[in-house]
Amino acid sequence: MKTAMQELVLKLPNEFIFDNPSIILEALKREKEQIIDAYENGVGDENERNLSGQFTNAEEYYNQKYNQKYNQK
Repeated sequence: MKTAMQELVLKLPNEFIFDNPSIILEALKREKEQIIDAYENGVGDENERNLSGQFTNAEEYYNQKYNQKYNQK
């Protein structure tokens, strides 16, 4: 699964990506932080009480759901 930003990066012209890597990386970093915050606000407290769930923390959730190579479909 890809995030909205990851999908957008795949559609950008290569020249833009190579000319603006810091913009791309900052946007991806901010999106990751937002996803982690949303996870923690939505189910974080519940998972801390019940560690038998699929994910034990927000970072693990993000990494398993979204942290994939961009060239994979």
